[in-house]
Amino acid sequence: MKPEALIEFKQGADGLEIVGSGAWTAANAGRLDALVEAAPRREERHVKFDMARVREFDTYGAWLLERLLRSCGKDLVSPQGLPDRFRALFDKVHETNRRGVSPGIRRNWLLGGVEKIGRSTEGAAEDAVRYVAAIGAFATALGEILLNPRRLRFTSLVYQLDRVGLRSVPIIVLITLLIGAIIAQQGIFHFRRFGAGDYVVDLIGILVLREIGVLIVSIMVAGRSGSSYTAELGSMKMREEIDALRTMGRNPIEVLVLPRVAALVLALPLLTFIGSMAALYGGALVAWFYGGMDPGIFASRLSEAVSISDFEVGMIKSPFMALVIGIVACVEGLKVKGSAESLGAQTTTSVVKSIFSVIVMDGLFAMFFSAIGM
Repeated sequence: MKPEALIEFKQGADGLEIVGSGAWTAANAGRLDALVEAAPRREERHVKFDMARVREFDTYGAWLLERLLRSCGKDLVSPQGLPDRFRALFDKVHETNRRGVSPGIRRNWLLGGVEKIGRSTEGAAEDAVRYVAAIGAFATALGEILLNPRRLRFTSLVYQLDRVGLRSVPIIVLITLLIGAIIAQQGIFHFRRFGAGDYVVDLIGILVLREIGVLIVSIMVAGRSGSSYTAELGSMKMREEIDALRTMGRNPIEVLVLPRVAALVLALPLLTFIGSMAALYGGALVAWFYGGMDPGIFASRLSEAVSISDFEVGMIKSPFMALVIGIVACVEGLKVKGSAESLGAQTTTSVVKSIFSVIVMDGLFAMFFSAIGM
């Protein structure tokens, strides 16, 4: 049985007649699309559309008829004979996309740059308000738990300590060991020119204990654990799990943020200590094998070069850096919208802001300790 002709093109003396029939629906999309592609491409002076024999008509058919009208240069012509029950659907499609593309507004590059600076400043101010609010909410939740310790999610805290603390030790030790070895090698190489190779011990000891140890560990934790916090909270936000917690009367700050930030504050000083010792050990190995310095001499010189205040400076910094990393990571996670693109963007933003904040805080601490003589 020959299939029904859905579209016929009849060329007459007074112009072209296009006759539609049958089912103009998505079920016949392949045949209809091929027939429309075969339509005459030149603009006829007189074109008549006869759609009286169309039995079925859906949105696909309406778009196809509109496409046919526009391809024939008769996009403002209404087809004749279209059954009334299909007229409203076609009219809706026919009114779509009638506005021309507005020309792009050429803007002064200087004004555009000033606008970007203003928007960036506004965004930075909004972020600062969010972080201060998050710190306040964290302090409030912590105070409530101190008044009622039974509210502490001890299992979650231990789990987060295992994740950000214990499981971070291998990579922390490896990286800080290499950093200490590199500093020692470069120090010995350059100090030897002046006959002062022994001063590499002073360089390693003071630099590692006061600055490099806590800074490297904080940057690694920001990249490893901070990004993990942002991704976790962002995924919960996308799946509306945080809204579900609020619906159940639970505070997301107390349930999700507090255990994570508290685990970072507890773990980072320990990781800083381990990383600093690993960096000193790496420096001692290089001083032994590359510089020919006996380990006993290295240890004796180290005890003379550094003081307890150098160790205290690095350890005092670490809880504050952990607090900044945790707050930034959690706030950025809670800012995630409902798309995977937003999750990726906020995770990247979290790591960048955390590392930037850690470096700025390290500089501020350096000026503060210099001012008080430590």
